[in-house]
Amino acid sequence: MDENKDNDKVLKKQNNWNTLFIYQKSEVIYHLSFSFCNRFIHLYKDRTRDQVIQAARSCKQNIVEGLEDGVTSSEMQLKLLNVARASLMELREDFTDYLKSRHLRIYEKKDIEYAPIANYCRYHNKLEEYEPFFESWTDEVMGNYALSLCHIIDKMLMSFLEKLEKEFINEGGIKERMYRARTGHLNKQDERIKLQDERIRQQDERIKNLETENARLNTSLSETNSKVVAWAESYNNLKERALKAFYSQKDEIESLKAEIKRLKEAKSPGDI
Repeated sequence: MDENKDNDKVLKKQNNWNTLFIYQKSEVIYHLSFSFCNRFIHLYKDRTRDQVIQAARSCKQNIVEGLEDGVTSSEMQLKLLNVARASLMELREDFTDYLKSRHLRIYEKKDIEYAPIANYCRYHNKLEEYEPFFESWTDEVMGNYALSLCHIIDKMLMSFLEKLEKEFINEGGIKERMYRARTGHLNKQDERIKLQDERIRQQDERIKNLETENARLNTSLSETNSKVVAWAESYNNLKERALKAFYSQKDEIESLKAEIKRLKEAKSPGDI
């Protein structure tokens, strides 16, 4: 049943992107990049400044837009999140170029500074956990924080894209969802019509059964009425015969009574 409900949906569930770690980290990398450029890249002498800020902004904004567009279009969501990843790769390359061109260190796993930075970036997501340090970090430290964040965000984006890819393969895009939803709606209408037809058929069958039973009862009642009429006629005949016999015997009895009375009133046998 739940699967049928999902098939009826055209719009996908909207994500509260403010609470997603991938967005929170992208917000951090944008503000970190902006602060880094203000502190270490000249406003007019280095065009890298604008490119770094725009790449960081593009990453964050495309994540937001991709998550929003995913409500209606899986295809657009995949495209925008991939654009966000491409901007992130561009940003990572800019920070790498900055550190290399100035002969600053890019921390590796063997370096003592690597693990604290990697762990901090892995387990801290919100801007307020980084912003207090923006004015105190050196460009080398700040650049390595940026590289670490870029690496983690990239892994998160790749995992998210793989998940979306599987969903797209299984569920399709907006057109497929619209088709399934419409087809499901029409199928439900057909099921309701079939159910109503079946109920009507059952009602018609019950009506026919009731009509048959009513006809049987009417026939039985007619037969009973005929029997009652015949019984009444028989009763009336018997009643008339009984009365006729009664009155006939009554006359004879009265005649006999009169004869007996006459005999009793005779004085002698010779009077008789």
